[in-house]
Amino acid sequence: MNAKDRKAVASIISKLEGMKAEMEELSSTLNEMADAAQEAYDNMTEKAQESDRGIALEEATNYLADAASACDSGNVDEALDALGNLES
Repeated sequence: MNAKDRKAVASIISKLEGMKAEMEELSSTLNEMADAAQEAYDNMTEKAQESDRGIALEEATNYLADAASACDSGNVDEALDALGNLES
């Protein structure tokens, strides 16, 4: 490999490391959101948990956790799918 190619590889490595760090940060944020949603759900009465609002909150918690897990594994499409379910 010539010097130009080595420089290109070094640039790609740097960009990938930046993407990895950003995915880790996004995963952390999503986990915090999932934890907060789970805590809110846990603090509901059983009757409230069984209501439409409770069911929606439980689903949101699961989608946030799924998106965080996808970010951990570097699966952007899966993370987007999970978050897209929140918009529906």
